[in-house]
Amino acid sequence: MKTLNAVLASAVAAVGLMGTALPAYAKLTAAETARLGADLTPMGAEKAGNSDGTIPAWTGGLCSPPAGWSAAGGYADPFASDKVKFTITKANAAQYKDKLTPGTLALLAKYDNFKMPVYDTRRSACYPDSVYADVRTNAPKLELVGFGISGGRADVPFPIPKTGVEAIYNHQQRYLGPGVLREYNSFPVRANGDFYKIGSREYRIFNTSLDQPQPNLLLAFQSAFTTPATLEGTVFLVHEPIDQVKQVRSAWIYNAGQRRVRRAPDLAYDNFTDGTEGMRTSDQFDAWNGAPDRYDWKLIGKKEIYVPYNAYKLASKKLKYKDDIIKKNTINPDLMRYELHRVWEVEATLKPGSKHIYGKRVFYLDEDTWTVMYEDAYDTRKQLWRVGVHPLIQFYDVKIPYYRANVWHDLNSGAYYAAGLDNEIKAPWDWNQKGKWADFQPDALRRLGTK
Repeated sequence: MKTLNAVLASAVAAVGLMGTALPAYAKLTAAETARLGADLTPMGAEKAGNSDGTIPAWTGGLCSPPAGWSAAGGYADPFASDKVKFTITKANAAQYKDKLTPGTLALLAKYDNFKMPVYDTRRSACYPDSVYADVRTNAPKLELVGFGISGGRADVPFPIPKTGVEAIYNHQQRYLGPGVLREYNSFPVRANGDFYKIGSREYRIFNTSLDQPQPNLLLAFQSAFTTPATLEGTVFLVHEPIDQVKQVRSAWIYNAGQRRVRRAPDLAYDNFTDGTEGMRTSDQFDAWNGAPDRYDWKLIGKKEIYVPYNAYKLASKKLKYKDDIIKKNTINPDLMRYELHRVWEVEATLKPGSKHIYGKRVFYLDEDTWTVMYEDAYDTRKQLWRVGVHPLIQFYDVKIPYYRANVWHDLNSGAYYAAGLDNEIKAPWDWNQKGKWADFQPDALRRLGTK
């Protein structure tokens, strides 16, 4: 195992759920469970394609690397020969509006250089067989009681969701391997195009991969800033629970300037972390994470929209941040790939008396992976304010669908924040990490601090 001064510099948030008691929803019936792997995929998506053939049937996904692939070279594009079918721009957006979110329509209207090249749909999502078995075994055992999950844990607890909270928990608890050791760069980009680089290293271990698994623990992680010098040496530690009613999230920070470890209860909700210039809240890390208790959640249903999928072109190690990727208003749209997929639409409305900078949020979750692909975030006056765009790839060597980048656009300021890029980082992400519980204790932060 590799130990590390690693980090989630932007923090997954989840302070306590003190909320009102909510009803429990029924567990899946035997008939519903039997659909998993039959007319539904093992993760709960519709296995069939759509009626006009623009979304194909799921046939197992992309489960192995291309011939001759090696991790050192990055993730080669298995669909490199695909051609752009058409491109959505400001000029023709109205023609496709029924397949676009309010957020993407707003980006197309605001920026002349924002465009959406559309390709054939490739349902590339693939997971290990053990994950499929886990979902099927545990789905009939789990139920939502208030904001807590009763009956255990699964990689996708609610493959046939009945509520918005169930759907968003599928994203939050989705399978991401045993643990990951990764380094990445993030970029706050101002409206005039100026930007700077934030470097982070992250060491995230799921509870089942710890040498001493803990009751009610989803994952543990450390994270550390590697650049710039003003942030280097700051280290975070987080213990993320499964049932956040039973146990609140615990977080600590080693402050390099003060040379001490302190509790960090502000890594939650709408608090901001260093290096984001206020463009991403704590609960927007990984598109969404943390405690859902400040919102009323509604499962709107499914729809077909163009989402950023199979973004292997953006993953290329040949690209340079300054020359190729980071552009004024948007990351280079020619590096993006959009496909028509079915998504679950989930609406979160701020509860009366609750505090958050976003009064309403709408999430669009890929049906094949439960991954949030977009977020439309509205201010408390119900005006669309920020748009999250989250391109996905299949990490085919480990059978994990995950982000190739996360981008948040601020429609008011014209700035954006791009995170999770590793094009200029040589070391590949290691998705097969296991960890020691002792490395995720506050005392470990003092040893990891570099300044």
